Amino acid sequence: MNDLPLNALRAFAAVYAHRGVRAAARELDIAHSSVSRHLAELEAWLGVTLIETGAGRSGIVFTAQGEALGKATLASLRDIASATASLRESKSIHAVTLSATPSFAARWLLPRLPHFEDTHPGIELSVQINQKLDDLDTGGIDVAIRIGRGPWPDFHCEVLMDDELYPVMGPALYERSGKPDQIADLGRLRLLHDRDPNAGWERWRAVHGPESLDVLDGPRFASSDLVLRAAMQGQGVALARHRLAIEDVAAGTLIRPFGDVKLELGPAYWIVLPKRARVRLATHTVIDWLRLQASAA
Repeated sequence: MNDLPLNALRAFAAVYAHRGVRAAARELDIAHSSVSRHLAELEAWLGVTLIETGAGRSGIVFTAQGEALGKATLASLRDIASATASLRESKSIHAVTLSATPSFAARWLLPRLPHFEDTHPGIELSVQINQKLDDLDTGGIDVAIRIGRGPWPDFHCEVLMDDELYPVMGPALYERSGKPDQIADLGRLRLLHDRDPNAGWERWRAVHGPESLDVLDGPRFASSDLVLRAAMQGQGVALARHRLAIEDVAAGTLIRPFGDVKLELGPAYWIVLPKRARVRLATHTVIDWLRLQASAA
């Protein structure tokens, strides 16, 4: 068992199932070059050829050895998936797994979890970090919170909260910059960018300006949490989601230089459930608590 190249076997099983490298790469969420590398490693480890060279347009053609290994590997992985799914279904009726994006989990959910534990000590709430919805049907997730323009097809979606955008900056930079208070002042400040497509400076410029604002200049960050931390450190001005920045604004670690000027986003945070799942009582309790927290936010 210690010698088995498990990653390469999983990649090969996906290629066998889809009869193609690119489709396998999409399923595994890795680059197709990585799949090709796994295939080469597996052939080298076995010392046999698994795929015929010069395959036609109909897709990959497997050698006899490749066919045999593909059938066996795919069947074995499906058996493992079935067994693990059964085990997940047998988890405690008081255990709930919630999936959330990294920034929402860190900035909104985590500070509220002690309250949940105090008010619902009988429920074991676990949090998984994920940006996607793909694993809701198979990943053992009971409920998910997602940010964006829902609802999404194939899921039960309920609006949890709306949101709004406004510029924020750290107190030190605010003082150094002469306490800017006019939107035109953005033109002389360094912009910080969130990879979130719904929180880009282009949207702000289109509504509030200034028209000359260079929305391409400035560093980009992979999450809302990172871009807000960069703003707190004085690296520039960030376009903040209110729900994620409210605690820092209230504490004074982030400044809103333009007062109450904001950009309404409308429904932005969603409770998402798998359509085919039976929602357990403990999950309903978590959802009710989320609604209560959102109404009080």
